[in-house]
Amino acid sequence: MQLAYIYLFFAILAETIGTMALQASQQFTRLGPVLLLVVTYGLSFYLMALALRTMNLGVVYAIWSGLGIVFIAALAYLVYGQKLDLPALIGLGMIIGGIVIIHLFSNTATH
Repeated sequence: MQLAYIYLFFAILAETIGTMALQASQQFTRLGPVLLLVVTYGLSFYLMALALRTMNLGVVYAIWSGLGIVFIAALAYLVYGQKLDLPALIGLGMIIGGIVIIHLFSNTATH
């Protein structure tokens, strides 16, 4: 089960890198970032599929998409200077809270 969380973490990391490459590709006009995007998205889906061997689809996708949103928002702030207002920060906090609730209290999460 722990291995599934490791797969999922690296799937999220790969998806985050791919999404940052999407921005860097400047609407698919720069080949390097486009290739990075394709490779990392492919790796992300492969690793997510490995996590799905032992974890529930809904839980995997909730964690994958939720943490991906939070990581991208943080990196967009750090790399591109994209700021978030208070409602956006509250929403991101709620996403993190939802992931914690699923992990700690849901019977559908693999423990």
